[in-house]
Amino acid sequence: MTAEMRWFVDIHATPERVWQVLTDVPAYPQWNPFITGIKGTSAAGGRMSVRLAHLNVLLRPTLRPRVLEVTRGRRLRFRLRLARFGLPGLLDTEHTLTITVHDDGRVRLWHQVHFLGLLVPLVTRSLNRKNGPSFNAMNAAFKERAESKLPTCSA
Repeated sequence: MTAEMRWFVDIHATPERVWQVLTDVPAYPQWNPFITGIKGTSAAGGRMSVRLAHLNVLLRPTLRPRVLEVTRGRRLRFRLRLARFGLPGLLDTEHTLTITVHDDGRVRLWHQVHFLGLLVPLVTRSLNRKNGPSFNAMNAAFKERAESKLPTCSA
């Protein structure tokens, strides 16, 4: 079973600044309402260890995403297993974050999540009801961070 969710946020910052915030992994716990701790880098083929705020009893509190693609200034893509048991095929996700620039100079950050696995039918309603507003909150926090003058580690 599969499902897909997509969000975007328009940001008044340069694409370079948006990329800096996106790849400043150590700073995520400072602004991201989902993440309480993170280790690792956003390098292709690498792994991170991400501690989450409690979201759902089926979800693991610490995730180990694998970075699949890094296209500098444009796209970051990673895969992770969300199900508490960490078994392939229960509840896996693939996240794609894409930066687009509009003719008027506006920057849009797209966040697409593709859900795969046996548990998708059981969690789809919950994902839509709970995670939609949560992802919107994360996008608002990202926008605030990108539009601020706070330095990034990747700056």
